[in-house]
Amino acid sequence: MTRYIDVNDVSKLVQEAGVTRVLISMASYIEQDYRRWHTFEKTARLASHSTDGVIELMPTSDAKLYSFKYVNGHPKNTKEDLLTVMAFGVLADVDTGYPLLLSEMTLTTAIRTAATSALFARFLARKDARSMALIGNGAQSEFQAIAFHEMLGIDEIRVFDVDEAATDKLVRNLARFRGLRIVRSACAADAVRGADIVTTVTADKTNATILTPDMIEDGMHINAVGGDCPGKTELHADVLRRSRVVVEYEPQTRIEGDVQQLPPEFPVVEFHRILSGDEKGRESASQVTVFDSVGFALEDFSALRYLHAVSRERLIGIELDLIPAPHDPKDLYGLAVGSGIGEHAKPVALAQGAIRH
Repeated sequence: MTRYIDVNDVSKLVQEAGVTRVLISMASYIEQDYRRWHTFEKTARLASHSTDGVIELMPTSDAKLYSFKYVNGHPKNTKEDLLTVMAFGVLADVDTGYPLLLSEMTLTTAIRTAATSALFARFLARKDARSMALIGNGAQSEFQAIAFHEMLGIDEIRVFDVDEAATDKLVRNLARFRGLRIVRSACAADAVRGADIVTTVTADKTNATILTPDMIEDGMHINAVGGDCPGKTELHADVLRRSRVVVEYEPQTRIEGDVQQLPPEFPVVEFHRILSGDEKGRESASQVTVFDSVGFALEDFSALRYLHAVSRERLIGIELDLIPAPHDPKDLYGLAVGSGIGEHAKPVALAQGAIRH
């Protein structure tokens, strides 16, 4: 049987367990998997680009589990009251190929992205960092703010978006978090000035320069989330040139990250090397660090692993008859026409399994 988790199930999990606990738990799963980096099959995601967006498949596996995520990125969707990013994913057993979990990944991707950002920042930002600029106040912004507040102790967030309604939404949603001061900024430069950490999470599919060299101060950590496909960047190339740049999976980030602006010999550090002790995260208090975040399949693998475990623990979701179960596994035709139905076959459930009562 395959467990199915929908948007309502993930929402229920966040409400019952608390968004902080879910973020911290998911970050723990992600760190565990990055620490066993060499056990994974790795590939850059498979992308189908169009004028207005991109559709991608993100697969990976270790010796026991296989996962993939289907995800899109269409910035214009908000003009039609649609989400910019939508996703779903599958976790499967390697030995049999049978799917264990079919899950929504839209909410989950926002959570795992924020968890990854805060995890990387624990190793890259200064230990005394307490303020963060948040440029781009859309669908992922609250998750980023909460992750940095709860996991790194950030107590002041300076927010800016060209869409004032997005900032209004962010301020309203974060109002209940005690000890977190939200400061509205007149522009990106105003938000960044004096910040210990800068998070950029904009959506436009363009080579933008959200951060320019004159905005960067010694000791900053930059969490660049929005540049995540060819032709879509947020940082001026000179910001990268003066920084220590850390990436998830170099072959993918060279294509999709902000470093696509620079020649292939420009040095970057893969995060797993910092976890293993082969590289330092930050070499000095004055160094500028950049996490050139594009999202990697290992993080989705970790998120699905977490959802599979917590869904069984909390009895979240439903069981689906996604795979036929004929009495004779060689007689699939018999199951289709009705003559091969055995005591373990459930042909009616194939049509009704996803119906909730």
